[in-house]
Amino acid sequence: MHATMPKQFLLLQGKPMLLHSMERFSFTCRGIDLIVVLPEQHFKTWESLCEQYHVDLPHRVAPGGVTRFDSVKNGLDLIVDEGLVAVHDAARPLVSESLIRAAFDCAVKLGNGVPAIPVQESMRKMEHDLSSPVDRNLYRLIQTPQIFTPGSLKSAYRQPYREQFTDDATVVECLGEKINLIPGDYNNIKITNREDLEIAGFLMGRSR
Repeated sequence: MHATMPKQFLLLQGKPMLLHSMERFSFTCRGIDLIVVLPEQHFKTWESLCEQYHVDLPHRVAPGGVTRFDSVKNGLDLIVDEGLVAVHDAARPLVSESLIRAAFDCAVKLGNGVPAIPVQESMRKMEHDLSSPVDRNLYRLIQTPQIFTPGSLKSAYRQPYREQFTDDATVVECLGEKINLIPGDYNNIKITNREDLEIAGFLMGRSR
């Protein structure tokens, strides 16, 4: 992002990016227990932003780790109640109410729910300096929120970290649990660069 602060704090439609996701989950799931995982050195920054933007959503803060795996594990340490756990990327501020509900509904019925979208572009597999075409219909792009039971998620995160653990589904799947995919949302983009932030602002403004 070439920014001086973590991207989840950057402004989107006049408020920190992270706050959009918090508000959407709070609106969709009344009484939800929000846990925000942040780099510990930015706790004070978040406190200042909460004061500046009058954030009154009840939430707890957990320290992030070196990897995404470590950060989720730290957040799970604060969960003691039964129910379902949704893990969501702070960089996906356009998550919709309908997608949140669909993921929860799938998890209630089948134990977990993970949104995924078909690949629209042509794909090629790289091996050394050669490339070969692959069938894009065999692949899906994975999104968040990813929803699991606390028991399965906590058990999965007791495993030693592996490099292939890029999301919660891969961690849980390593214990032998079947991952249930649901239709994702193409508007549920992940903010990676400045252009993504501009696109998100346009999509958010259009939905109002």
